[in-house]
Amino acid sequence: MTPEQAAAAARPNVLGLGGAFLECPRTLRRVRRMGFSGWAFSVTGRGAVLGDVRAETVAAAIGIIAPDAVADCWDSAAEVAKPSKVAEVSRAECCRWGTDHLGGLPQVARLAELAESVVTAADPAGMPLFAAWRGLPPPVDAPPAARAAVLLHLLYEYHSGAILIAVRAAGMSPVEIVLAGPEGESGAVAYGWSPPYPPVGPLVRRRLWVESVADRIVSPAYGVLAPAERVELVTLLDTALTAVRNAPSHPD
Repeated sequence: MTPEQAAAAARPNVLGLGGAFLECPRTLRRVRRMGFSGWAFSVTGRGAVLGDVRAETVAAAIGIIAPDAVADCWDSAAEVAKPSKVAEVSRAECCRWGTDHLGGLPQVARLAELAESVVTAADPAGMPLFAAWRGLPPPVDAPPAARAAVLLHLLYEYHSGAILIAVRAAGMSPVEIVLAGPEGESGAVAYGWSPPYPPVGPLVRRRLWVESVADRIVSPAYGVLAPAERVELVTLLDTALTAVRNAPSHPD
């Protein structure tokens, strides 16, 4: 398995796992008790690591969510807590989610080890969210499942950043890449983009090109692993996503 093949194979699992804690019912219950809406936390839980910046900066870093929607979330969150506190809660919930959902995986420590090698080797140029999250001190004395969750979130931001770079290289707008995805117009609405929308048909092939370029961007980081380790990482990611999707919900 080449580094680019590994990046392509890992991408859907990383995107499915790395942001899952933001939508976890237990996370949402906690942040609602703090005064956040779930939607506001899904934005600020990613962007808060950038610090006390303007909403425009967060919108630019996330990329695919409409700037007005980001501003609504960011400004409403500012009335509840400072970005540093939101980032602290986000990291804690990521660790908690990992313990809940990945703790039963027999090879979770190995998953964390391989993911850490990729994260450490990754070039953060042009990826502010990945760089900011990676710059935080690692969780102290965290169990392997919590460490794995944090590393999966870092890989999520790494792949997401690469996709955003590739979107701009393709001459596509953020709303176009959302429309070309599996959720189509419902996804565009969910991300705050208002109609009318451009025709989807011509965008699908361009999305495939975007994904290919994004995989090429992140592939050097996967090159730090030996070919057999790349296969192992992809297999462990697939196992983890299957386990998470099939797991019963956790009580509060």
